[in-house]
Amino acid sequence: MQNFPGVGVSPGRIIGTVRQMPKPISEPPAGEQLPAGVTAEDATAALKAAAKSVHDELKARSETVTGDGKAVLEATALMATDTMLLKSAAKLIGRGASGQRAIWEAGASVSEMLHNLGGYMAERATDVLDVRSRIVAELRGVPAPGIPVSATPFILIAEDLAPADTATLDPEKVLALVTAGGGPQSHTAIIARSLGLPAVVAAVGVDELADGTEVYVDGAAGLITANPDESQRAAAAHWAATASLLAAFDGTGTTADGHLVPLLANVGGAKDAVAAAGLNAQGVGLFRTEFCFLERDTEPTVEEQAAAYQGVFDAFPGKKVVLRTLDAGADKPLPFLTDATEPNPALGVRGYRTDFTTPGVLERQLQAIALAEKASEADVWVMAPMISTAEEAARFASLCTAAGIKTPGVMVEVPSAALTAEAILREVGFASLGTNDLTQYAMAADRQLGPLAALNTPWQPAVLRLVGLTVEGSAAEGHNKPVGVCGEAAADPALAVVLTGLGVTTLSMTARSIAAVAAVLKTVTLAEARELAKLALSAPSATEARAWVRAKLPVLEDLGL
Repeated sequence: MQNFPGVGVSPGRIIGTVRQMPKPISEPPAGEQLPAGVTAEDATAALKAAAKSVHDELKARSETVTGDGKAVLEATALMATDTMLLKSAAKLIGRGASGQRAIWEAGASVSEMLHNLGGYMAERATDVLDVRSRIVAELRGVPAPGIPVSATPFILIAEDLAPADTATLDPEKVLALVTAGGGPQSHTAIIARSLGLPAVVAAVGVDELADGTEVYVDGAAGLITANPDESQRAAAAHWAATASLLAAFDGTGTTADGHLVPLLANVGGAKDAVAAAGLNAQGVGLFRTEFCFLERDTEPTVEEQAAAYQGVFDAFPGKKVVLRTLDAGADKPLPFLTDATEPNPALGVRGYRTDFTTPGVLERQLQAIALAEKASEADVWVMAPMISTAEEAARFASLCTAAGIKTPGVMVEVPSAALTAEAILREVGFASLGTNDLTQYAMAADRQLGPLAALNTPWQPAVLRLVGLTVEGSAAEGHNKPVGVCGEAAADPALAVVLTGLGVTTLSMTARSIAAVAAVLKTVTLAEARELAKLALSAPSATEARAWVRAKLPVLEDLGL
């Protein structure tokens, strides 16, 4: 046996044969010039046509998926026709470079610029390189990089996956997903969780395994083993036998002693909401409304927005639907709203802050939400992302009131919001913890980077303390304002127990994760959850916090979680 430890990001115990992602498109020769008889105008036109083909192909694929996958494909498609990228390539063609060499060098320059900006913009650097390869493949008339075609199911292994690839994984063919690079909040990890695929990232060396090698993947433990032994075969068989227990949710999130913990879904649009309702989600804890704005050069009208929002509301009549107002900026730039030249976009004008520089967009969005709410039976709550101060919370609440929205709230993803939760929650009706951003800001660790995976986990005691402070602030002076969690932390069954023990009132996650979280919550009382929360807070490190809590929850091992 040969072991490859990594970071487990989606549970499951699977045995299967390996298929490696095809090697990347080879670099065009350095200094390659325009072929004889081909003008710069012809080469530029061919390049633009190839870029348009890539854009159209990715956009067409985006129409077949929903949620995170749809957003990723649309963003990547937009990059294929990025003006800066194509203008840079056209300039190089004008100096005599071939079309393939020009787009290769232009892609490298744009990618390096984005990487140097750091934070979320560094993630876009990978998108540029993916698009570059696809355009070169189109110019060569060869297949673009992508998921291998196979008549039988397989375990997919890669150095890392481009967003456009992770967005279209077929869970009927891909048994599990393993990458040598990436981090716990990379596109690969998020899409794997949304598809219910066992997945491990940052497993160094797995990209050297030969096709056809039989491996065991434990997505909870973060372990890949080549040529598994009998104990691992038994573990995989047990997982297959008990997986049905994790496939169904009865619609009531509760602890063993009857303490209610509503389990909600994170969605990006109406299709996601319908699917989540079909899985018995108790409502929506995070409606990412920016998905309605992607692929737009201009702001959608109030009526267009209202129609998109109502599709989600209609999937949950009589139930809570929590919208996050437009979270543009950083990794989600919009041409009509954000400044792509910011030196540090993760700390820049994003989320609620875009109202500072482009007033009116937020107010029109709130008008659209109110319009959709009037035509539906959903219990609509609205929260603003990137709120940092009580003053901002108060202003957002006043905007909601002016629009006719009854329940305004805030996202707690900036540490200052957790530290001043008492003052902030005097101004609004609820808070929801975005643990992905809260963790990266608290730990000063870009959530996309594999080398920082150990820092970038919500098991960090510092992050758990921020969660606790937010809950304490919600109860001060008799507030008793609801505090939910809508970040990826809620999808970890062990961490869901800890969050419940800390006093979090609702948990929202990808709909496929709800059944597993519900199954584990039903094995502990509220008092036991509180003791486990204290245990996690007392740990000196994230590794020990996770290990100590998991040791007290034997059901996790039984269920392969």
